[in-house]
Amino acid sequence: MPDAIQPSDLGFFSALASAGSLSAAARELGITTPAVSKHLALMESRLGVALVNRTTRRMGLTPEGEVYLEHARRILGDIHHMEELLGASKSTPTGLLRINATLGFGRSHVAPLIPRFVRQYPQVEVQLQLSVNPPPLSDDLFDVCVRFGEPPDARVIARRIAPNRRLLCAAPAYLERHGTPRVPHDLTRHHCIGIRQGEEAYGLWRLASGRGAQATAESIKTRGSLATNDGEIAVHWALEGLGVLMRAEWDIARYLQDGRLVQVLPQYYTPDADIYAVYPQRHRMAARVRVFVDFLAQSLQAPAAAPATAAMPAMPARASRPRRSRRA
Repeated sequence: MPDAIQPSDLGFFSALASAGSLSAAARELGITTPAVSKHLALMESRLGVALVNRTTRRMGLTPEGEVYLEHARRILGDIHHMEELLGASKSTPTGLLRINATLGFGRSHVAPLIPRFVRQYPQVEVQLQLSVNPPPLSDDLFDVCVRFGEPPDARVIARRIAPNRRLLCAAPAYLERHGTPRVPHDLTRHHCIGIRQGEEAYGLWRLASGRGAQATAESIKTRGSLATNDGEIAVHWALEGLGVLMRAEWDIARYLQDGRLVQVLPQYYTPDADIYAVYPQRHRMAARVRVFVDFLAQSLQAPAAAPATAAMPAMPARASRPRRSRRA
């Protein structure tokens, strides 16, 4: 099969697989849908195998297409890594920067920073995608992922860029009607607003008291008639006085400060949810990645309009709570 695989085919097929359809790939590549179809047909003709199963609405990769995609992305990654190593001394960040962030935090805190970043680094092209759940770290779809909790994957670089904790809260009106929980078990008698995200056990809230060896943990199975996969909607429901909510401090700090929400069970601790920038090892030399992560860390020094911490308990030592990857 002379010239069965051409270098230009690798990037084309990777973009096609990521787009999920011929028309979406055409928009991504800036060409017509017939041109995408013709390029794919030529590739399959040279290879002598089908790479894609086509339907009227979607497409799926054949087993041969899956093999082709795996090797194409690896080769493209190696080429990209070599370019970064050769150009590591360049002082001006350039190129495409693909960023992923969780839906609520990305919309509220990451997206507003992008205009200032691109004004500071005009030669960097930014693509920001928000998703309910973080993408698999094994996928080569993003250069930087902003996520909650340190990922348990040593193959990636995870830089902690801001502290964060999950807090229990409710509107004063709700607490006036239903009473204020005094111990974790009291939550079983309250309306708790659920957030269905990721692979975490739904409706199971983990709280701990004490520090170090004296720390004790409880798992509370909550109940309630309201649930969503969007944290912003859940916060709105809590503001409406519809129940108790567990949410990241970054998302509710301003409401705690102005009194629209009140912290519940402040003497208990919930699992870590520090904010991390996660990126592949091969991107550690990429100037555009380095400057963005630095920019993010400098911009996210503390939760916006964070409440005074004097009345809040100090966070327990890190050693007393195992690190786990969290979503928000």
